[in-house]
Amino acid sequence: MARTIQQLFDLHGKTALVTGGSRGLGLQLAEALGEAGARLVITARKAKDLEESAAHLRARGIDVHGIAADCSDQADIERLAREAVKHLGHVDILVNNAGAAWGAPAEDHPIDAWDKVMNLNVRGYFLLSQQIGRLSMIPRKYGRIINISSITGLGGNPKPIKTIAYNTSKAAVINFGRALACEWGVHGITVNAICPGFFPSKMSDGLLKSIGLDEMASHAPLNRLGDDEDLKGTCVLLASDAGKHITGQWLAVDGGVSVVTGG
Repeated sequence: MARTIQQLFDLHGKTALVTGGSRGLGLQLAEALGEAGARLVITARKAKDLEESAAHLRARGIDVHGIAADCSDQADIERLAREAVKHLGHVDILVNNAGAAWGAPAEDHPIDAWDKVMNLNVRGYFLLSQQIGRLSMIPRKYGRIINISSITGLGGNPKPIKTIAYNTSKAAVINFGRALACEWGVHGITVNAICPGFFPSKMSDGLLKSIGLDEMASHAPLNRLGDDEDLKGTCVLLASDAGKHITGQWLAVDGGVSVVTGG
Protein backbone atom coordinates (compact mmCIF):
# COMPACT_ATOMS: atom_id res chain seq x y z
CA MET A 1 0.00 0.00 0.00
CA ALA A 2 1.30 3.46 -0.87
CA ARG A 3 2.43 5.53 2.08
CA THR A 4 0.73 8.74 3.11
CA ILE A 5 2.33 12.08 2.33
CA GLN A 6 3.11 12.50 6.03
CA GLN A 7 4.93 9.17 6.03
CA LEU A 8 6.90 10.03 2.89
CA PHE A 9 8.23 13.28 4.35
CA ASP A 10 8.93 11.82 7.80
CA LEU A 11 12.65 11.66 8.70
CA HIS A 12 12.36 9.95 12.08
CA GLY A 13 15.02 7.25 12.26
CA LYS A 14 17.23 9.05 9.73
CA THR A 15 20.55 10.78 10.37
CA ALA A 16 22.05 13.84 8.72
CA LEU A 17 25.33 15.74 8.48
CA VAL A 18 25.07 19.44 7.58
CA THR A 19 28.20 21.48 6.82
CA GLY A 20 28.22 25.19 7.49
CA GLY A 21 25.36 24.43 9.84
CA SER A 22 26.01 27.06 12.49
CA ARG A 23 24.31 30.02 10.81
CA GLY A 24 22.41 31.35 7.82
CA LEU A 25 21.17 28.90 5.21
CA GLY A 26 22.99 25.98 6.83
CA LEU A 27 21.18 26.50 10.11
CA GLN A 28 17.86 26.75 8.26
CA LEU A 29 18.59 23.44 6.51
CA ALA A 30 19.55 21.80 9.80
CA GLU A 31 16.32 23.05 11.36
CA ALA A 32 14.31 21.56 8.50
CA LEU A 33 15.87 18.12 8.77
CA GLY A 34 15.69 18.08 12.56
CA GLU A 35 12.08 19.26 12.63
CA ALA A 36 11.23 16.43 10.22
CA GLY A 37 12.71 13.97 12.73
CA ALA A 38 16.34 13.39 11.72
CA ARG A 39 19.20 13.18 14.23
CA LEU A 40 21.87 15.68 13.26
CA VAL A 41 25.55 16.45 13.22
CA ILE A 42 26.31 20.03 12.25
CA THR A 43 29.76 21.34 11.51
CA ALA A 44 31.50 24.70 11.15
CA ARG A 45 35.01 26.01 11.79
CA LYS A 46 34.25 27.82 15.05
CA ALA A 47 33.32 25.72 18.08
CA LYS A 48 31.64 28.66 19.84
CA ASP A 49 29.28 29.23 16.91
CA LEU A 50 28.46 25.53 16.85
CA GLU A 51 27.65 25.48 20.55
CA GLU A 52 25.24 28.40 20.18
CA SER A 53 23.54 26.88 17.14
CA ALA A 54 23.27 23.45 18.76
CA ALA A 55 21.59 25.05 21.78
CA HIS A 56 19.16 26.81 19.43
CA LEU A 57 18.31 23.52 17.71
CA ARG A 58 17.95 21.60 20.97
CA ALA A 59 15.49 24.24 22.16
CA ARG A 60 13.37 23.23 19.16
CA GLY A 61 13.45 19.59 20.29
CA ILE A 62 16.13 18.50 17.81
CA ASP A 63 18.77 15.85 18.58
CA VAL A 64 22.01 17.51 17.46
CA HIS A 65 25.75 17.20 17.96
CA GLY A 66 28.38 19.70 16.79
CA ILE A 67 31.81 18.84 15.36
CA ALA A 68 34.18 21.70 14.60
CA ALA A 69 35.99 21.18 11.29
CA ASP A 70 37.42 23.07 8.34
CA CYS A 71 35.78 21.77 5.16
CA SER A 72 38.59 23.16 3.02
CA ASP A 73 41.15 20.89 4.69
CA GLN A 74 41.38 17.27 3.58
CA ALA A 75 42.57 15.90 6.92
CA ASP A 76 39.80 17.73 8.76
CA ILE A 77 37.20 16.47 6.27
CA GLU A 78 38.35 12.89 6.81
CA ARG A 79 38.22 13.36 10.60
CA LEU A 80 34.75 14.93 10.36
CA ALA A 81 33.43 12.02 8.33
CA ARG A 82 34.81 9.44 10.78
CA GLU A 83 33.47 11.29 13.84
CA ALA A 84 30.05 11.89 12.28
CA VAL A 85 29.65 8.23 11.39
CA LYS A 86 30.84 7.20 14.84
CA HIS A 87 28.40 9.53 16.59
CA LEU A 88 25.37 8.82 14.40
CA GLY A 89 26.11 5.18 13.60
CA HIS A 90 25.73 5.98 9.90
CA VAL A 91 24.90 9.01 7.74
CA ASP A 92 21.72 8.84 5.66
CA ILE A 93 21.69 12.48 4.52
CA LEU A 94 24.64 14.71 3.66
CA VAL A 95 24.10 18.42 3.06
CA ASN A 96 27.16 20.08 1.54
CA ASN A 97 26.59 23.74 2.37
CA ALA A 98 29.83 25.27 3.67
CA GLY A 99 31.03 27.87 1.21
CA ALA A 100 33.09 30.97 0.53
CA ALA A 101 32.70 33.93 -1.82
CA TRP A 102 35.02 36.64 -3.11
CA GLY A 103 34.17 39.84 -4.93
CA ALA A 104 36.62 41.27 -7.46
CA PRO A 105 36.73 42.16 -11.17
CA ALA A 106 37.89 39.20 -13.23
CA GLU A 107 40.98 41.03 -14.45
CA ASP A 108 42.09 41.75 -10.88
CA HIS A 109 40.84 38.62 -9.11
CA PRO A 110 43.56 37.29 -6.75
CA ILE A 111 44.64 33.78 -7.64
CA ASP A 112 44.81 32.75 -3.99
CA ALA A 113 41.22 33.94 -3.54
CA TRP A 114 40.15 31.92 -6.61
CA ASP A 115 41.82 28.84 -5.10
CA LYS A 116 40.20 29.45 -1.69
CA VAL A 117 36.72 29.57 -3.22
CA MET A 118 37.26 26.51 -5.40
CA ASN A 119 38.88 24.53 -2.60
CA LEU A 120 35.93 24.92 -0.23
CA ASN A 121 33.02 25.14 -2.66
CA VAL A 122 34.00 22.32 -5.02
CA ARG A 123 36.89 20.23 -3.73
CA GLY A 124 35.44 20.19 -0.21
CA TYR A 125 32.06 18.95 -1.49
CA PHE A 126 33.75 16.17 -3.42
CA LEU A 127 36.02 15.05 -0.59
CA LEU A 128 33.27 14.89 2.03
CA SER A 129 30.87 13.13 -0.34
CA GLN A 130 33.62 10.63 -1.14
CA GLN A 131 34.30 9.95 2.54
CA ILE A 132 30.64 9.61 3.56
CA GLY A 133 30.00 7.48 0.50
CA ARG A 134 32.81 5.11 1.38
CA LEU A 135 32.15 4.93 5.12
CA SER A 136 28.35 4.78 5.17
CA MET A 137 26.20 5.28 2.09
CA ILE A 138 27.71 2.79 -0.37
CA PRO A 139 28.01 -0.08 2.15
CA ARG A 140 24.40 0.50 3.28
CA LYS A 141 23.05 1.02 -0.27
CA TYR A 142 21.25 4.18 0.77
CA GLY A 143 21.94 7.89 0.81
CA ARG A 144 20.68 11.38 0.08
CA ILE A 145 23.27 14.01 -0.89
CA ILE A 146 22.09 17.62 -1.18
CA ASN A 147 24.60 20.11 -2.54
CA ILE A 148 23.94 23.80 -2.03
CA SER A 149 24.68 25.64 -5.25
CA SER A 150 23.28 29.07 -6.18
CA ILE A 151 21.46 30.83 -9.00
CA THR A 152 24.85 32.43 -9.66
CA GLY A 153 25.87 29.00 -10.95
CA LEU A 154 23.30 29.30 -13.74
CA GLY A 155 24.91 32.27 -15.49
CA GLY A 156 26.43 35.68 -15.03
CA ASN A 157 25.52 38.53 -12.68
CA PRO A 158 23.82 41.91 -12.90
CA LYS A 159 26.49 44.54 -13.62
CA PRO A 160 27.30 45.64 -10.04
CA ILE A 161 28.13 42.09 -8.92
CA LYS A 162 31.56 40.66 -9.76
CA THR A 163 32.02 37.21 -8.25
CA ILE A 164 33.45 35.11 -11.06
CA ALA A 165 35.09 32.49 -8.83
CA TYR A 166 31.89 31.99 -6.82
CA ASN A 167 29.75 31.72 -9.97
CA THR A 168 32.15 29.22 -11.49
CA SER A 169 32.27 27.12 -8.33
CA LYS A 170 28.50 26.98 -8.05
CA ALA A 171 28.16 25.90 -11.68
CA ALA A 172 30.68 23.15 -10.95
CA VAL A 173 28.59 22.02 -7.97
CA ILE A 174 25.59 21.45 -10.25
CA ASN A 175 27.50 19.24 -12.68
CA PHE A 176 29.37 17.49 -9.88
CA GLY A 177 25.97 16.40 -8.59
CA ARG A 178 24.84 15.22 -12.01
CA ALA A 179 27.97 13.13 -12.51
CA LEU A 180 27.87 11.67 -9.00
CA ALA A 181 24.17 10.86 -9.34
CA CYS A 182 24.96 8.82 -12.45
CA GLU A 183 27.73 6.89 -10.71
CA TRP A 184 26.08 6.30 -7.36
CA GLY A 185 22.47 5.65 -8.36
CA VAL A 186 23.32 1.95 -8.44
CA HIS A 187 24.03 2.23 -4.69
CA GLY A 188 20.61 3.70 -3.89
CA ILE A 189 22.09 7.19 -3.44
CA THR A 190 20.38 10.29 -4.82
CA VAL A 191 22.37 13.48 -5.46
CA ASN A 192 20.69 16.83 -6.07
CA ALA A 193 21.39 20.55 -5.82
CA ILE A 194 19.45 23.47 -4.38
CA CYS A 195 20.16 26.85 -6.01
CA PRO A 196 19.10 29.63 -3.63
CA GLY A 197 18.62 33.17 -4.84
CA PHE A 198 19.38 36.11 -2.59
CA PHE A 199 18.78 35.46 1.10
CA PRO A 200 19.90 37.86 3.83
CA SER A 201 22.96 36.23 5.43
CA LYS A 202 26.43 37.06 6.66
CA MET A 203 27.85 36.15 3.24
CA SER A 204 25.42 38.39 1.33
CA ASP A 205 25.25 41.22 3.89
CA GLY A 206 27.76 43.54 2.23
CA LEU A 207 26.28 43.07 -1.23
CA LEU A 208 22.72 43.63 -0.06
CA LYS A 209 23.74 46.77 1.80
CA SER A 210 25.57 48.21 -1.21
CA ILE A 211 22.74 47.52 -3.67
CA GLY A 212 19.80 47.81 -1.28
CA LEU A 213 17.27 45.22 -0.13
CA ASP A 214 14.40 46.74 -2.10
CA GLU A 215 16.48 46.94 -5.28
CA MET A 216 17.54 43.29 -4.99
CA ALA A 217 13.98 42.21 -4.27
CA SER A 218 12.70 44.10 -7.31
CA HIS A 219 14.58 41.69 -9.62
CA ALA A 220 12.35 38.80 -8.47
CA PRO A 221 8.87 38.24 -9.92
CA LEU A 222 7.70 37.62 -6.33
CA ASN A 223 9.28 40.97 -5.36
CA ARG A 224 10.93 39.54 -2.26
CA LEU A 225 14.14 38.00 -0.98
CA GLY A 226 14.32 34.57 0.59
CA ASP A 227 13.55 34.25 4.27
CA ASP A 228 14.40 31.88 7.11
CA GLU A 229 11.95 29.18 6.02
CA ASP A 230 12.05 29.23 2.21
CA LEU A 231 14.60 26.39 1.82
CA LYS A 232 13.00 24.05 4.31
CA GLY A 233 10.45 22.36 2.08
CA THR A 234 12.89 21.74 -0.77
CA CYS A 235 15.47 20.32 1.62
CA VAL A 236 13.07 17.86 3.23
CA LEU A 237 11.70 16.81 -0.17
CA LEU A 238 15.16 15.91 -1.43
CA ALA A 239 16.19 14.27 1.87
CA SER A 240 13.09 12.13 2.32
CA ASP A 241 11.33 9.28 0.53
CA ALA A 242 9.02 11.89 -1.00
CA GLY A 243 11.97 12.63 -3.32
CA LYS A 244 13.31 9.10 -3.74
CA HIS A 245 12.87 9.20 -7.55
CA ILE A 246 14.63 12.57 -7.98
CA THR A 247 18.35 12.54 -8.70
CA GLY A 248 20.89 14.53 -10.69
CA GLN A 249 18.64 17.60 -10.59
CA TRP A 250 18.86 21.21 -9.43
CA LEU A 251 16.06 23.44 -8.19
CA ALA A 252 16.21 27.22 -7.94
CA VAL A 253 14.60 28.73 -4.83
CA ASP A 254 14.87 32.37 -5.82
CA GLY A 255 11.48 34.04 -6.11
CA GLY A 256 11.68 33.59 -9.89
CA VAL A 257 14.86 35.60 -10.52
CA SER A 258 16.44 32.88 -12.66
CA VAL A 259 13.55 32.81 -15.15
CA VAL A 260 13.73 36.53 -15.93
CA THR A 261 15.83 37.35 -18.99
CA GLY A 262 18.70 39.48 -17.80
CA GLY A 263 17.56 38.93 -14.19
